[in-house]
Amino acid sequence: MPVIAPHTPDEWAAYYRLRYEVLRQPWGQPAGSEHADDDAAPTTTHALLLSPEGHAMAVGRLHPASPTQGQVRFMAVAPHQQGQGLGRQVLTYLEAAARTQGLEEVVLHSRQNAVPFYQRLGYAVVAPSHILFGTIPHFLMRKSLA
Repeated sequence: MPVIAPHTPDEWAAYYRLRYEVLRQPWGQPAGSEHADDDAAPTTTHALLLSPEGHAMAVGRLHPASPTQGQVRFMAVAPHQQGQGLGRQVLTYLEAAARTQGLEEVVLHSRQNAVPFYQRLGYAVVAPSHILFGTIPHFLMRKSLA
């Protein structure tokens, strides 16, 4: 199953549904909070991995944070499909898009429980970042694409 950029209304619905179900709903956040103001920007790259039935299994997005730096956000893998390499596929897709755009490094703010995942893929912790929803510690991480 290849990672794709969502295009159809059904693909977009599946993409945002997984973002909400994994990243917002468990903390009582309202529907719609899974959307970001820059999601529709032409420089934002969205990644979607669909099951044969059309359900989102993994998602993520990349946007340029500066002329040389991209930022990954909204990485999510369906809970029952974690540990199968789907997050790695999405991140590889986003890193390839960053290289195509001429970006030299990628940064992200990882939830504490995901830090080991990103470290296995070459990201290094730069510093503690913020606490989301008052309970989820995040860490700024970076990876050079050179």
